[in-house]
Amino acid sequence: MPSSVVHAALALLLAVGLLGRYYDRRALVVVLAIVLLPEVDTAIGWVMAGAHRTVLHTMMLSVVATPLLYWETTRDGSIIRGRWGERGVRIAWVGLFVHTFAHVALDWSHLAGINVFWPFTDRFYTLDGELYLSATEGFVQTFVEISRNPETGSSVIDAGRGGTRVETHVSNPAQPSPDPEPGPVDRRFPIAVGGWQLYVVLTGAFALAAKRLQTPLSREE
Repeated sequence: MPSSVVHAALALLLAVGLLGRYYDRRALVVVLAIVLLPEVDTAIGWVMAGAHRTVLHTMMLSVVATPLLYWETTRDGSIIRGRWGERGVRIAWVGLFVHTFAHVALDWSHLAGINVFWPFTDRFYTLDGELYLSATEGFVQTFVEISRNPETGSSVIDAGRGGTRVETHVSNPAQPSPDPEPGPVDRRFPIAVGGWQLYVVLTGAFALAAKRLQTPLSREE
């Protein structure tokens, strides 16, 4: 699965491009804290089966937070705008964006996916498939497949449907396996699993260094 380092690196790439003139150390700290927050549900897994990739990885958080943040930042008595001005508004939106796309959506496409609609429904989904243009088949996509049930004749839609949170376990350092194992437990804290993850980590580090050289961070911040 994408490691916390990969999530952070992708968040840095997005922050460099989206924060604009509000880019500084404090903004980066806020963005990194937000993008790493979903990992807290790893610890919740000790008391709730299948909590990892469920409690803080649900897309419903972003669905609910988006209109609430819009309302909060556009109303006359906005707390964010009143206390931190346009800077606070920009950082808040960038934070929501990196939470959704640098963490949750990235995990959606790996291993068992995420519990997309929890707590409204309890079902994991994985964003997995292909999208290509073929000289013989034309436009082909397999992310969402529609077939017909031979018995009922009704359409069946498969969008990477998996198991429930109780049926699904995603290995993590806190819980490498769903059941306790005898003897020493091999807890691995991944940095990059696969070439593409290492590429993202290095690219994020390069972007951060390049931005630092182009526009030095204010010492007063």
